[in-house]
This record gives sequence, C-alpha cells and structure tokens, in this order.
Amino acid sequence: MASVRIDKWLWAARFFKTRSLAGRACELGRIHSNGQPAKPAREVKLGDRLRIATPAAEFQVEVLGLSEVRGPAATAQALYRETDDSKELRLKVATERRAMAQFEELPSGRPDKRDRRRIIQFRGRG
Repeated sequence: MASVRIDKWLWAARFFKTRSLAGRACELGRIHSNGQPAKPAREVKLGDRLRIATPAAEFQVEVLGLSEVRGPAATAQALYRETDDSKELRLKVATERRAMAQFEELPSGRPDKRDRRRIIQFRGRG
C-alpha cells in the first residue's frame, strides 16, 4: 500500500470518530497536508506532515504508517508521531483552560422565568 485517502487515514488513526467527520473537517479546511489544505480524497504517503485541527486540540503529526481500517488505539498511535512543538502547545492550552476554569463564575441555580425569556430572545427563537 503506497498511499491512502486522507479521510480514511484520519479515521483509522482515531482523530475522528467517523469517516464522514474526517471528510467534513477536510472540506472546512481544518486539515493541511505538507502546508496545503487537503480535500478528503487527497492521498497520504509515508513521511507526510499533517496539521489536524479537531474540536479538542490541534495536532502536527508525521505519518509513519498507512491503514484503511480502524483498529485498536495502540495500533492507531503507531501510524503517526506527534511533533514536540505540537505536544508542548497542547499542554500549554490545556493548562490555560484549567486555569480559566478557576475564574469562571457559574450561575447559582436554574434560570427563572425572566432569565429564560432573555435566553430565548438571545438565541433568536422568540
């Protein structure tokens, strides 16, 4: 196997739960292959560098293996190697997120009728 579609590879490497989510991320420009935006049908080869933006984090990886089938997590992690810069950035963002949670002021209880009406109006449903 010399190459694999990028949406299949992202699904097999467990960056996305479904192949359609991986394809959608490609269409939205959240996946870059060797510095260029990747369409779902783009071929991934060994040694390619990918930048993957997921809802949870952003990854920069180098492709070490190819697979079209989704297997166990240990097998999926063997398909790529994350760069050191990417790991440091993800840890930094996670630390900042935890620190911001300390300053977040949560509501004391359920919204009353007036608050619910404001929420409905803000969402544009009323």
